[in-house]
Amino acid sequence: MTLVAAATLSFSDPAGDAHGDGGYVLPLRPAVSAEALDLRSFEVEVEGRTTRLTVDFGGHQNPWRLPSGFSAGVTDIFIKTDAGGQRDLKGLGLRTAGSDGWQYHIQVDGARPLLEQVQGDQRRTLTPPEVEMNGTRLVIETDQLPTGKHAYWVTSSVYTPLSPDGRMRPDPSPNASGLQALGEGRPVPVDVLAAPGDRRAYTNGTLAAVGQTRDWRLATLMALGALGLGLTGLSVWRSWRQGA
Repeated sequence: MTLVAAATLSFSDPAGDAHGDGGYVLPLRPAVSAEALDLRSFEVEVEGRTTRLTVDFGGHQNPWRLPSGFSAGVTDIFIKTDAGGQRDLKGLGLRTAGSDGWQYHIQVDGARPLLEQVQGDQRRTLTPPEVEMNGTRLVIETDQLPTGKHAYWVTSSVYTPLSPDGRMRPDPSPNASGLQALGEGRPVPVDVLAAPGDRRAYTNGTLAAVGQTRDWRLATLMALGALGLGLTGLSVWRSWRQGA
C-alpha cells in the first residue's frame, strides 16, 4: 500500500481499557491478549478517491494462527457520510448516540474484510477494502467511500471462527474458551473509541461518533433562508425609497 497524504482526522483512545465495562474476562483457550484488543488511536487519510483508515492497538497477536498474521479481534468501523442513516451498530448490541446514523460499515478480522452500504432498507456489499497489519497498526484502504467530512464509530471485539460473523459474544457463565461478562445482553465490543471517561457504551448502550459530517441539505436550507431574508430586506428598502 502506498498512500501519501496528511491526516484529516486523528483520535486517541485511553490505554488499558479492553475489558468492556471493566469486568469482562477474556478467553484463555486460546489465550487472547488484552493489548491486542486495546484501541489506542484512529486516523483517517484521503488521497484522491482513496481513503486510508489506520487503527492502532496496544499489541499484536495471532491466537488462531491465521495466514493473515492476526486473529485476536474484530474491528468494526461505521461511517456517517450524510444525514440520517442506521442507528443500530449492527451485531454489537450498541446504538449511536443522538439521532445520527451510519451509511457505510467496514468489518475486519484476520479471516476476511467486509464493506457494506445501507440506504434506507437496502443493504449492499461493496468491493472489500485492502487490509494490512503493520506491527500493531491495522491499515485499511478503500476507494468505495464518498469524499467529504465524515463521522466514525470504531469498536474492537474478540474474534472467533466459531461465530457466523466472527465476533465472540459475552456470556455470564464461566467458560475458559469464552468471553465472560456480568449480566445478560452486554455489548459485544471489549473496547470502543471514545473520549476519556465516556462509558455510555457500557451504561446505556450508546456510542458517540468521532469526526464530523457536513449535511448539505441543512446547509442548502440555511442558504435559502439567508437568501429569503436578503430579498425581503431588499424589498423593504425599495419600498421605503419609493415612499420617501
